[in-house]
Amino acid sequence: MRTQVVIVGGGPAGLLLGQLLHREGIETVLLERQSREYVLARIRAGVLETGAVNLLREAGVGARMEREGLVHEGAYLAAANHGFRIDFKQLTGGSVMVYGQTELTLDLYQAREATGAALLHEVEQVQVHDADANRPYVSFTHKGVKRRIDCDFVAGCDGFHGVSRKTIPAGLLREFERVYPFGWLGVLSQTPPVSDELIYASHARGFALCSMRNPGLSRYYLQVPLEDSVEQWSDDAFWDELKRRIPHAAADTIITGESIEKSIAPLRSFVAEPMRWGRLFLCGDAAHIVPPTGAKGLNLAASDVYYLWQALRQYYQDNDEHGIDSYSATALSRVWKAERFSWGMTKLLHQFPQQSDFDLRMQQAELEYLESSVAAQTSLAENYIGLPY
Repeated sequence: MRTQVVIVGGGPAGLLLGQLLHREGIETVLLERQSREYVLARIRAGVLETGAVNLLREAGVGARMEREGLVHEGAYLAAANHGFRIDFKQLTGGSVMVYGQTELTLDLYQAREATGAALLHEVEQVQVHDADANRPYVSFTHKGVKRRIDCDFVAGCDGFHGVSRKTIPAGLLREFERVYPFGWLGVLSQTPPVSDELIYASHARGFALCSMRNPGLSRYYLQVPLEDSVEQWSDDAFWDELKRRIPHAAADTIITGESIEKSIAPLRSFVAEPMRWGRLFLCGDAAHIVPPTGAKGLNLAASDVYYLWQALRQYYQDNDEHGIDSYSATALSRVWKAERFSWGMTKLLHQFPQQSDFDLRMQQAELEYLESSVAAQTSLAENYIGLPY
């Protein structure tokens, strides 16, 4: 088999890249390790930057998002049960869209299937060969049969644990990482959201976040120790603790209910450099991870996809390799800015082990300054709605 671009990884990054390339007449084959049902069952973030929303429109997959997504023109921050609002629209003219990653992925699957483009699930033993040469190929096993695809380029969209990043020689790859000493306990419930916009709450007992997927589906998070297990947290214990950490007005009006999904996710900041080796390109979690505090994970994947889509379009339509040659540097420049924002939000809002009284006072002063300063709020809003591509 031969194609122009092999995309390793069938999550939203790989599917979006495939859709954009298809619309340019560029042939792709997409390989996914898991089943379609498994991919769609994953519960992920749902806040889309302005750039990601525009890119989905460009890909022709934004119709349901436009109908069902929730436009948010601000968000609430809280400290010690007192909240204040950051007005994105007034400060920057922009907004974000709340639309669950599961729904977005379903839209992309349906678009891929409508094109008839190749999409293979449950592939095993994927390996990228000769990426540093002019004739790369990908080998894998599918339904017990060993197969090979020759191609011009390979896009590694296969996540943090995928094979693509590991293909780059260790002597050429630099990895930067910070692992945080806590996790997020997340609960999904079929209840109306407590607020029409997200609430990020800092509290002496730990961070909390009130979010949503749609008007009847809420997503809530608590900062918990890494050693905690889901089994330790009954629904009642979760709701009681959430009420302690969020603003009093929200705690008094929140509607609770049985959880339909509950999990604990560790937090880390991670960047791999470079994001290109020969004819292999890394996209999304294969190259970087952010703590979810800044809502940047899926959005960074979208900006990577944008840069790679543009680079490959220039290559095939204009015989211009500039975008390919500059892809890693261009993508990483934006990645590090988003890492800075996510790291800063995490430091600002969470309780860290062994924090001194001085550290706690600095957090308090920073939040008080943020509440009183238009300049500080503008900076936060600018980063939250997404830096331009």
